[in-house]
Amino acid sequence: MSEVVIRLREVTKSYPGYSYITSGFKNFVFNLRRALSGIRKRFIVLQDISFEVYRGETVGVIGRNGAGKSTLLGLIAGVIKPDRGQIEVRGRIAPLLELGAGFHPELTGRENIILNGVLLGMTRREVMNKLEQIIEFSELREFIDQPLRTFSSGMIARLGFSVVMHLEADILLVDEVLAVGDSSFQKKCWQKLCELREKGVTILFVSHALDQIEKFCNCVIWIDNHRIRAMGKPSEVVSIYRVESEWK
Repeated sequence: MSEVVIRLREVTKSYPGYSYITSGFKNFVFNLRRALSGIRKRFIVLQDISFEVYRGETVGVIGRNGAGKSTLLGLIAGVIKPDRGQIEVRGRIAPLLELGAGFHPELTGRENIILNGVLLGMTRREVMNKLEQIIEFSELREFIDQPLRTFSSGMIARLGFSVVMHLEADILLVDEVLAVGDSSFQKKCWQKLCELREKGVTILFVSHALDQIEKFCNCVIWIDNHRIRAMGKPSEVVSIYRVESEWK
């Protein structure tokens, strides 16, 4: 039997309610009792989530907006802590969650590659050994020694994607970030993901593109109303999800 590399046991995540605070100081003061009550009342994002992912699996995560899909990946990546439950992860994680996070606008593209690579767990030597590959993949060589503040958002996303793609991670977390650059670059990104899958990298893939989920994944988790509604073969889970979505 394959090794379990991700295991969640009855994981719950919630956030306090801040509606009166975010609606302004005056509203907060005049509704103090309700505001304090709202803070004590927590909004549940995920509740009692339990599943296992085996080494080399490609798992798709689907669900409506606000279902908790991105929060799930954040919990697995370790950037968010659960309220309760256990999360076990074995191996180096490469998170494709928010491309360009950790970049500094005053540093050059080249310097940001080094910075981001180190922040994501690579040694400086590892980053330097892969620097040329990362620059080549990004297709940004002519801009790479310019300050990042001169880059467009699309260029920053390309650079972030290129760094993560060369981390040599055991587990890759992908959250709706494949609409990067033009169609030819997007195709190259997909080819790289397929290459990593063939090498045995475990991939968790959040997307609303159900056709991609069916073709790319060998297992699908459907999150609905903050819980796992179904988990199993992509064709079966996606088919049920499509039918139910049409009725809502």
